[in-house]
Amino acid sequence: MKKTNSLICKWAVGIAALLSPAMASATSTQTTDYTKYVNPFVGNADNGHTFPGACRPFGMIQTSPVTGGVGWRYCSEYVYSDSIIWGFTQDHLNGTGCMDLGDILVMPSTGKRIRQWDAYRSRYAKNQEFATPGYYSVYLTDAKVKAELTAAPHVAFHRYTFDSADSTSVLIDLQHGPSWNDKQYHSQVNLCETHWEDDQTLVGHVQNTVWVKQDYFFVIKFNHRVTSHTVLPKAFDTEKGDRIVASFDDIAQGEQLLVKIAMSTTGIEGAKKNLQAEVPGWDFAAVKASAHDDWNNYLKRIDVEGTEEQKQNYYTSFYHALIQPNQIADVDGMYRNADDKVVKAETGQFYSTFSCWDTYRAAHPFYTIVMPDRVDGMVNSLVEQAEVQGFLPIWGLWGKENYCMVANHAVSIVAEAYHKGFRGFDAERAFNAIKKTQTVSHKLKSDWENYMKYGYLPTDLTEAESVSSSLESMYDDYAAADMARLMGKKQDEAYFTRRSQFYKNLFDKSTQFMRPRLSNGSWKTPFNPSDLAHAESSGGDYTEGNAWQYTWQVQHDVNGLIKLFGGPKPFLKKLDQFFSLKLESTLSDVTGLIGQYAHGNEPSHHVAYLYAMAGRPSRTQELIREIFDTQYRPTVDGLCGNDDCGQMSAWYMLSAMGFYPVNPVSGQYVFGAPQMEKITLRLVDGKTFTVKAEGLSKENKYVDYILLNGKRYNKPYINHADIMKGGTLVYKMTSVKKHDKY
Repeated sequence: MKKTNSLICKWAVGIAALLSPAMASATSTQTTDYTKYVNPFVGNADNGHTFPGACRPFGMIQTSPVTGGVGWRYCSEYVYSDSIIWGFTQDHLNGTGCMDLGDILVMPSTGKRIRQWDAYRSRYAKNQEFATPGYYSVYLTDAKVKAELTAAPHVAFHRYTFDSADSTSVLIDLQHGPSWNDKQYHSQVNLCETHWEDDQTLVGHVQNTVWVKQDYFFVIKFNHRVTSHTVLPKAFDTEKGDRIVASFDDIAQGEQLLVKIAMSTTGIEGAKKNLQAEVPGWDFAAVKASAHDDWNNYLKRIDVEGTEEQKQNYYTSFYHALIQPNQIADVDGMYRNADDKVVKAETGQFYSTFSCWDTYRAAHPFYTIVMPDRVDGMVNSLVEQAEVQGFLPIWGLWGKENYCMVANHAVSIVAEAYHKGFRGFDAERAFNAIKKTQTVSHKLKSDWENYMKYGYLPTDLTEAESVSSSLESMYDDYAAADMARLMGKKQDEAYFTRRSQFYKNLFDKSTQFMRPRLSNGSWKTPFNPSDLAHAESSGGDYTEGNAWQYTWQVQHDVNGLIKLFGGPKPFLKKLDQFFSLKLESTLSDVTGLIGQYAHGNEPSHHVAYLYAMAGRPSRTQELIREIFDTQYRPTVDGLCGNDDCGQMSAWYMLSAMGFYPVNPVSGQYVFGAPQMEKITLRLVDGKTFTVKAEGLSKENKYVDYILLNGKRYNKPYINHADIMKGGTLVYKMTSVKKHDKY
């Protein structure tokens, strides 16, 4: 703990010390610099899989250091405890459990020019490493270079200050990319084409395959003349990517080398347009200040009051939630679609990086409140991709489909937006995409014929994850039914409503678990509800979980699930067992344990709120406090699991306000208990929605009663529409358990 506390101190002090004059001037007129509460190092330990580098809200570029590239712990390419930096890559995933991107590794150095590709790596000074939204810096001790990174939406901007004038050079590694093993690391590049347009400009095209087949085009410009350049020998016969050393003779000791790296999915001309539009000059300080202001303008949409640690947790969560989805279309609206065709986004923007299995639960509900200006664009992007590939994205990356996880929760994301009144997309087109997604079987991830024949996916006819695939698809059926209902499509509503009730076919009343079932109707045996499963590791019937965790995967019909148990009392008894029976986790994705509850993985995220829905709100309130106290800290190891593209962060932010979307499509947020004294949301049209926790303390963790705009409020949930109207929600806190029915 001393090490991480020291990190926090250095990071906080560094905020003031490293602000450029331009940035200081830009922020001096603002009431609050919210970026000072963001610590990009949070989650940089083994399983958080976040990165500390520079990016913009929803930007295409995430330029960040690389400390490793092989194995699960390097999904973001950076682990805080490592002592060597390999270089800096220009795009990254935030908090995922699988890996991709990590493109265009560059590394400055001094000394002998021609050497092995992995000899450019350097130790670095931890006490001279710093990060804040839109900016990262570090001192490379072996290379004798101070490296600074900032970013525009499509452009990475680096500044290197050389402490030695001895043979300054930069390695440009186009073979690099994170991978599960050495063999894949050295064979993932399928094509690499580069060309020096002049002595300051390198352009190129690389195609590689990790999760998806990715084509990226780039322009790299230096502010100094490259006096010579050399392509290093291939380290392995399977390599197709170039490793280029650019050397400079005119950089004196203490002088700076500036590097701009623009990327595009469409072509070199697209990258050039992005570069010219976003970073036409060489003013690093100005771009850094712009990045800071961009982040602050988003972060100021929420104002929180609480302890310094709470503010750090909250704004770091806010920051992580806005790193994605990524707007990958060029400045002229062009992008490469799922069919590998360069097309123009219908709205001029195209979003990708949709980790829908994770983010439909809380991140997208959060966007509908705080980022409503982005929601229509996200829905349009999902529908555009669906019309090309035949179904809504399961896990969309760079405009392609990677088929990761089960079901298709883009259905929920679209239906939720429609339920909440978003109309900046064609509803007929969107519903047609939903209907096709839920009825037409396709490669790898859907088998609607067996689903309809049996009312579930039989374990003996399903490759893996039969229970999870079934239950999560049933939630998407509910989402489809809800949108059909609102659009007056009665036949579709009835069809999908019936399917949404299929969950009852997997509930074994004798064991009170959602259990794998065979095609002959019998239960699969032997059966141990604590056994963890993952398709990639064991071929089991659950997705990164077990029967204990997936028995509660009926977000759309909690009352129906309670009835299956025989009423609230046996339902609550089972919940008590769930949170008390110890689980020995053997899966890296199943972490943050409280009994069988795993806060580090998404299927558990709504379960604490089920107590409130079953008549025991005090237990929900106790558990929310316990999760806040044990699973979130503003330290490198402060996340109990992968951030998963902002889902872990969104859970924190919504739960801090005292409510959570157990059923996102419904537009209802179930009450828990607030964890901060005051949170003010700055909504559209100048409205505000303020949440107050009066009397909140360590002891006063229970809710006595609630006032909405000064009037007693007795519902167990608040509607999205009531939040968006603006107003004040007051929780009167107490140390006494109240309102429990059971």
